[in-house]
Amino acid sequence: MNKENDGILEKANYCLNCKVKPCSKKGCPLGNDIPQFISQVKEGNYLEAYKTLSKTTVLPGICGRICPHEKQCQGSCVRGIKQEPVQIGDIEAFVFDKAMEQKNSLYDIYKTEIERNKNNNNKKVAVIGGGPSGLTCAAFLAKNGINVTIYERYNFLGGLLVYGIPDFRLPKEKVKQTVDEILNLGIKVKYNMELGKNFKLDDIIDEYDAIFLGIGANKSTKMGVEGEDLPGVYGGNELLEYKSHPGYEGKTVAVIGGGNVAMDCARTIKRLGAKEVKIIYRRAREQMPAENKEIEDAKKEKIEFLFQNNIVKIIGDKKVEKLELIKTKLVEKETDPRPVPVNVEGSNYIIDVDYVIMALGSKPEDYVKDLNLNLNKWGNIEVNENYQTSNPKIFAAGDVAGQKRNSCLGS
Repeated sequence: MNKENDGILEKANYCLNCKVKPCSKKGCPLGNDIPQFISQVKEGNYLEAYKTLSKTTVLPGICGRICPHEKQCQGSCVRGIKQEPVQIGDIEAFVFDKAMEQKNSLYDIYKTEIERNKNNNNKKVAVIGGGPSGLTCAAFLAKNGINVTIYERYNFLGGLLVYGIPDFRLPKEKVKQTVDEILNLGIKVKYNMELGKNFKLDDIIDEYDAIFLGIGANKSTKMGVEGEDLPGVYGGNELLEYKSHPGYEGKTVAVIGGGNVAMDCARTIKRLGAKEVKIIYRRAREQMPAENKEIEDAKKEKIEFLFQNNIVKIIGDKKVEKLELIKTKLVEKETDPRPVPVNVEGSNYIIDVDYVIMALGSKPEDYVKDLNLNLNKWGNIEVNENYQTSNPKIFAAGDVAGQKRNSCLGS
């Protein structure tokens, strides 16, 4: 057994194989049978471990690396109550890597079920969007014998896995391996087909028995503060997606927000040569939604954190020059699960910056308003418990339906 296997075996043996399975039942949005696949890893049955995972997910190589384990499976681990939790993500990623190394295909695992469900071959579904939710939907439909066609706006699949998460967090070869495994289930793809631009729902709705919308929500939200329209203010989501970065060499950059997108932006910008990168967050470190690992990695990379600071306005003549900030205090309120930040009167101060990156959250693209589907107050598509929209033939999930990325990528 090599050193990599030894390390994973040590992590697997740390698992108590709890009968109550809080990591699965409470912690995993997909309900992965975590104790079962870890037990199979302990026995060296990597193929069986991959089969166990494949019952509930087709993204183990992705989720094992970038899911918010600390808040989900590992956050529910019994061992984590008094000690460190089992490193479930590392074990899951290893299982996928081992399956690829040993050429254990997803198709071979699903083959029996695909054959058994071939009576569904007259059913056709269009999946719009090839990101995590779209890929997951397409794979499980194909497993059930449904003919699936993915409509993808780009000439590649993966969505935010490719353009929204930097390589240093998720190697793109793992995304490609995952996509290839899914497409090998017999799924068709129409590339360079953007909803609202190259086609409309009305163009295809009669061609399919159902349509699934997994089009994401990657438009950065704004704060509505003075100076936000100055040149030098960017949306974090768009920077990561389009990679249209300005020149950061020797510059000071402020990143506003406390989630993983803020961490990804800050760490990417630091790598692109910025002299200083400051993450500004209005709550305390304990309330930051980003993963602890991402925060600690950012600190190691000399990124500065300004906790309990809020933006008052962005200052500049023809471009960003300064930021006016104000200190905040946290107030407990029964109506809010997190302490509410309240500005401390008279604590205003100004810092010099060259660029401001808004990484406060995201919302769907404007064209979603034209789909003739019911939307909630945030602009997300409303769905019922079966992910069905106000049009019974159309379903939606993932970010466009308001299911946040940290909920197992919205899949």
